[in-house]
Amino acid sequence: MLKIGVTGGIGSGKSTVTDYFSALGITIVDTDVIAREAVEPGTDCLEKIVEHFGKMMLQDNLTLDRAKLRELIFSRPAEKKWLEQLTHPVIRNVTIARLNAAQSPYVILSSPLLLETGQNALVDRVVVVDVSEEQQLERASLRDDVGAHGIKSIIQNQISRQNRLARTDDIIDNSGDLNSTRKQVEDLHQRYLSML
Repeated sequence: MLKIGVTGGIGSGKSTVTDYFSALGITIVDTDVIAREAVEPGTDCLEKIVEHFGKMMLQDNLTLDRAKLRELIFSRPAEKKWLEQLTHPVIRNVTIARLNAAQSPYVILSSPLLLETGQNALVDRVVVVDVSEEQQLERASLRDDVGAHGIKSIIQNQISRQNRLARTDDIIDNSGDLNSTRKQVEDLHQRYLSML
């Protein structure tokens, strides 16, 4: 089965793009969703996170305080590495299983860290959803409760826009309106169907 990786920086509009592919009947395997599932209450990953960082990482409802954890790991590279070594193998195994179980004509792997984590080895083609850094900041600020400094930190921890664009097969320019983005998705959809 043809596997397409979709990536882009924070606030680039990956979810908008994958929603359009989904509306065309394409299965989306989203590593953000899998990452959240990997640390749900009762999972080994969450237990190990609490053992390592303490109960302060839990919210009142015993779910992971993702904002607190994100803030901590982006300021401490060694802790970020520890967390990645814990969660990335779990995320990778579930991702592979879901890609292999897909029933649509081709499947999309949506991952903000597709290139950084080597997940691009799981796909046949890479699509980058691209916008300027200014648009990333603006869109992510409206959506996330992180603040400009936090968003800039996330951007700096992701692969650079230039590197991302240099390693792609297809680009969706998401700097325009939604109709423009939808048309680009539909065009790529037809191209991918023709490759089957």
